[in-house]
Amino acid sequence: MAKTRHDGETAEAQAERRLAPRVAADRWETSLTCMEPNQILVRGYALDEMMGRITFGEAIYLLLMGDVPSPAIGSMMEAVLVSFIDHGATPPSTLAARNTATTGAPLRACVAAGVLGFGRYHGGDIESCMQFLDRGLELVRKGSTYKEAAATVVEKLHDAGEPIPGFGHRFHTRDPRAARLFQMALELELEGEHIQMIRAVELVVSELPGGRAQPVNIDGAIAAVCGDIGMPPEIANALFIISRVPGITAHAQEERQREKPMRQIDPKDHVYDGAGKRRLPEKRR
Repeated sequence: MAKTRHDGETAEAQAERRLAPRVAADRWETSLTCMEPNQILVRGYALDEMMGRITFGEAIYLLLMGDVPSPAIGSMMEAVLVSFIDHGATPPSTLAARNTATTGAPLRACVAAGVLGFGRYHGGDIESCMQFLDRGLELVRKGSTYKEAAATVVEKLHDAGEPIPGFGHRFHTRDPRAARLFQMALELELEGEHIQMIRAVELVVSELPGGRAQPVNIDGAIAAVCGDIGMPPEIANALFIISRVPGITAHAQEERQREKPMRQIDPKDHVYDGAGKRRLPEKRR
């Protein structure tokens, strides 16, 4: 028989009453995924219904931004993710993954090493460029023209001797990926103030005295596109990590399968021996 206090409350009830406020205080919330018996909801949508009905890019947008994107934004998300899928054998993240693979480490460790190779100068330019474009747009909203605003923000970086985020490339004089994203933004009617701003910056940069051509690179194009679809800078930067994982995985696995352990890797010595240029098959409907 339960022990009863003089006021009629059992000892068990008293313990529950003491515990209840502490449980409530320790509770935390998530709006991402609800796991219940026989049901998984991602942002409120049944995961099994999403499968085969929305693309991976659309699902990523849903998870990061809170809702299913429009068809136009969904198409742009897919293009953005494909644009970063691999950068060849020379980037630090690729070399980190391959060097780890030479030790005989498991694939997951190799991929993790590659992801840890991202930093301010490799993978961080998208966020920096979005913030740079936003500074220019603040001036536009105060009455400056796009070109005047671009000249102001470019001059500030130029005088400080700092590079302009989202511009220039080690290999390309015209980044084909950036050109394609801008073309898609126009076709999908997603072009907005961030793309107008980066176009103005590109014009100002081309007029700098004694400067070499610095075209918009893929980081700059993604920064402008993501700004125009309302994606926050830190989330846009995360897309780089997500889209680079397949390429890093492929390099790590190739290293494990084709090369000898503990070799010294010089990225300048690599030779491409894959397929020649070929056309994609017609899209299946």
